[in-house]
Amino acid sequence: MGRLPGPEPGAPRQRLRPGLRDLRTLVEGHLRERPSPVAVRVPYVTRDGYLALRAWLRTAHAEVEGVHVTDRSMTVRARLHGATLGEAPAVLLRVRRGGGTERTVVPVAEKDGRGFSFTVDYGELAGDAGPGSRVWDLFVRVDGGTSVRIGRLLDDVADRRDIFVLPAAVIGGAVVRPDYTVDNDLSVRADRT
Repeated sequence: MGRLPGPEPGAPRQRLRPGLRDLRTLVEGHLRERPSPVAVRVPYVTRDGYLALRAWLRTAHAEVEGVHVTDRSMTVRARLHGATLGEAPAVLLRVRRGGGTERTVVPVAEKDGRGFSFTVDYGELAGDAGPGSRVWDLFVRVDGGTSVRIGRLLDDVADRRDIFVLPAAVIGGAVVRPDYTVDNDLSVRADRT
């Protein structure tokens, strides 16, 4: 059996230019049930025009299906893949850096134990915002007490930060805005000047 054509082991990396990409199966990826581990791969074109691949591998994942924003709160609808909510579900909002501050919200669970929704009151997050910025990362506690990150991975968008810009609200002198991180996870940012 002969060797496959291609560079020799240890040869310099070769960058590829993208051609046509059929991403139709990714567009509705959030509609399919995914067992654990949840594996996601999204091809995209880099800023300098080359083909790249974003990949995630998580034991479980909570996929955002919708975010409804008002001037006082946000309501998130999500669905678990690779896990179920269990008997004592909770949505956890944790400050990303420093302080160990955490808020808990009780979600409304769907009958199947995988779909859920919750509302975050911006006033609670703004009241905790000292001078500067505070970023709250969102998790859901599932069966067995594990915390699963809430985000949007299961479609054809490799980087949501600049595409899905959600409206901000001004609460008690703080600007509060839900946004997506570099890893497409949902967070809430509170900035006080």
